[in-house]
This record gives sequence, C-alpha cells and structure tokens, in this order.
Amino acid sequence: MSESLNSEIDESLVDKLLSPLPTQRRLFTYVMNAVSFGLSLLAFFPLLSILWEIMKRGLSGLKPEMFFQPLIENGFANAILGTILMVGIGAMLSIPVGIMTGIFLAEFGRTNQITNFVRFINSILTGVPSIVVGMFAYGVVVLATKQFSSLAGGFALSVIMLPVIVLTTEEALKLISIQQRLASAALGGTRFQTTFRIVLTAAIPGITTGISLAIARAAGETAPLIFTALFSQNWSDGLLSPTASLPVLIFNLYNSPDPEINQLVWTTSIILLSLSLFFSLVSRLLSSKSRLK
Repeated sequence: MSESLNSEIDESLVDKLLSPLPTQRRLFTYVMNAVSFGLSLLAFFPLLSILWEIMKRGLSGLKPEMFFQPLIENGFANAILGTILMVGIGAMLSIPVGIMTGIFLAEFGRTNQITNFVRFINSILTGVPSIVVGMFAYGVVVLATKQFSSLAGGFALSVIMLPVIVLTTEEALKLISIQQRLASAALGGTRFQTTFRIVLTAAIPGITTGISLAIARAAGETAPLIFTALFSQNWSDGLLSPTASLPVLIFNLYNSPDPEINQLVWTTSIILLSLSLFFSLVSRLLSSKSRLK
C-alpha cells in the first residue's frame, strides 16, 4: 500500500515538473526580461555617446607620424612611451608583492590576526582616491629625490594597482577546489609544493585577469602622475626626469584655444581609450578561458 502511494506521489511530482509554467509566471518572466534588457540599453547609451564623440572628433586628426613625434612636434609618441614606462614600473613593483600577499591571505594565514589586519588595510587602499595616492608618492619619492620623475609616477601607480592584484589573487586561489589540494597531499606533496605547483598554477587565469584590470585602471590615472611625474613636451631624459603621459597630456591641453592642440587632445583620447580597451579585452578573454577550464 505504501509503495503504491509513493509511486503515485512520484508520478505527480514528475507531472508537475514536466508541465509548463502558469501563464502568470511566464508573463512575469517575459516582463522582467524586457525590463532588464531595456535598462541595459539605457545604461549603454551614455557609453556609446562618449565613444562616438571621441571617435568623431579625434579620428580626423589621427596621422601616422604622430606615433613617432613628441608633443613639441605635434605628436604624442613621448606620452605613449611615458605611459607604458610608468605602468610597466608600477606593474613590476606591484605584481610580485600583490601575488605573494594574496597567496599568504588565501593559503597560509586565513585565521591569523595579521591576516585580518592586512585585509583591512587592503580594503582601505582599494577605496583611497588616486589624488591622495599621488600626494603620498610625492612625499615618499619626489621629496626624497628632489625631482619629478617617471620612477615616482610608477611608484604611485603601483600603490593603485596593488590592492586590486591582492584581492583578485586571493579570490582566484579560493576558487580552487579542495579536492586538488587533497590529491596533492595524498601524493606526498608538502603544503608549499601544493600551493605553488598545484593551486597557483590552476589560479593563473584568474590572477592574470586581475593584473590586466589593475593595469587598465592605472593606465588612465591622471592625478597621481601630476604630483609625481609632472609632464614634458619632449622625450624624457631618463627615469629620474619629468615624463609625459597620455592622461596628463589631455588634462594640460584640453582647455587650449588653439584648434590644432584641441584636435590633438581628442586624438590622444582615442589612443588612451584603445589602451584601456585592450587591457579590458585581455582580462575578459582570460576570465572566459578560466571559466571554460
């Protein structure tokens, strides 16, 4: 008797699962999908208008020789080189420290009081305004060396990049399943070997995504470079001299009444936008590969 009752209950549950949804629920789903799609388009319009305005004003002044001439010759090659140089310095300073800090937070000090303190400081650094970072770098590097330089600019950008790298590294390591750690331990691997040979290797796509996002953010920063690298209309003389950058070039020349300079500003905006878009696409590509794995 009980077996027949259970079979009837199972059949009724199967019928409910296979039966179509009620009309009201389907209508609610369609309405909410339409609202979500409409709001997404509404949020997309401002971005599209900005892109359209930059392209419309900047493409007409884009010339191949601009990529090889400094600002003093109506080009932006020195600003491109300066941006790449300072972002590269910031990456070299922040990536090793950020990855090692993320590994410590995720693998070796989860319940430690020092870990909680480091997480707290990292959370604060994530929300610090970039102009405050620029003032900090000015006090630490510029006053110490007594001159504006690309080295000071790279240091400021490294402070901005560091919390992003730490956060993404920690989260990427936490996403690695416990089964991989247990399998490594079962084969005789130590905690150090498991972390650096198994866990870190599996988390490389996620870590690389965080690094790409940090670089994309640093490439568009203006305020820290005004306090540290200042600006130069010609090629930089070295790491300890004022250096041009794309964001500061736009900031300095945007209000110029000269039509040629104004055109150069819009063209420079295309280059800066392309750099940020490139790093964003790289991060998206890497994150999609990590999801496929």
